[in-house]
Amino acid sequence: MKLFTRLYDMTLNWSRHPAAPRYLGVLSFAESSFFPVPPDVMLMPMTLAKPQRAMYYAALTTLMSVAGGMAGYAIGHFALEWVQPLIGEGGRWAEPYARATTWFNEWGFWAVLIAGFSPIPYKVFTISAGALSMSFLPFVLASAIGRGGRFFLVAGLLAWGGAAMERRIRRYVEWIGWSLVVLGLLAWWWSRH
Repeated sequence: MKLFTRLYDMTLNWSRHPAAPRYLGVLSFAESSFFPVPPDVMLMPMTLAKPQRAMYYAALTTLMSVAGGMAGYAIGHFALEWVQPLIGEGGRWAEPYARATTWFNEWGFWAVLIAGFSPIPYKVFTISAGALSMSFLPFVLASAIGRGGRFFLVAGLLAWGGAAMERRIRRYVEWIGWSLVVLGLLAWWWSRH
């Protein structure tokens, strides 16, 4: 049974749906402020399905991600108590929030810029920026540069590879998928011990 090949083919079919750009925009917005799934999971197959639209998809993802980042900033600035159970002691985001706070105190603008490529969820940075009252305009600028850099890089590389990249990924998708499952289980086990 080729589980990841079937999922890959199904995702490529969904990415060709006429409403896919709307879903990409909504996902990009939500991920920057509260949702756990990164927009790359839609950006990548959409770019593979229609490489000629890669820069449009990257721009849409960046714009909506920055808008979602502004919402995350507002949550941190005006409603931190709503997310306190997640970032307080023992909360799901406690460690990433503490790390993001340290980065803000040390690097400010650069912390947000680097967050676009960081393994720490971007929403943690957006909420932290608001909670620590980072200047809003530098926050937006750093978000646009960091997030845009990531999404344009991903879309550009996939579009450059074109149909050959799609075939190459499909050939190795089982290996990639099961490797990620194993790495996820190892990370989960490691976090428990």
